[in-house]
Amino acid sequence: MTIDQWRVVDLLADGEGHPMSEIAAAIVVPGPTLTKIVDRLVDAATVYRLVDSRDRRRVLAFLSDDGRALHTELAPRVADIEQAALATVPGDGPALLDMLDRLAREPASTARAR
Repeated sequence: MTIDQWRVVDLLADGEGHPMSEIAAAIVVPGPTLTKIVDRLVDAATVYRLVDSRDRRRVLAFLSDDGRALHTELAPRVADIEQAALATVPGDGPALLDMLDRLAREPASTARAR
């Protein structure tokens, strides 16, 4: 599983269906790249897509049962790796992670205005 695939799986682990545009913005990849990522997860039976019942123009992505089991298995390992990486950062590693997360979620137009 790639880092981007993990990020999609982790986002979908909340049990809510997410539209592709929201997922792309959350993991900061272009739409066509996300489509390839999700296609691979669908091929692996980790994710499935459904048309949004409220807006038939949108497609929502969900974790499958296999995807939930995979997330449950990998989440503690990913957390351990993240903690080990943060331990190598001088100063306040969790604050740095929070700042990087906020920067990643910030719209590009806002970042360029700085």
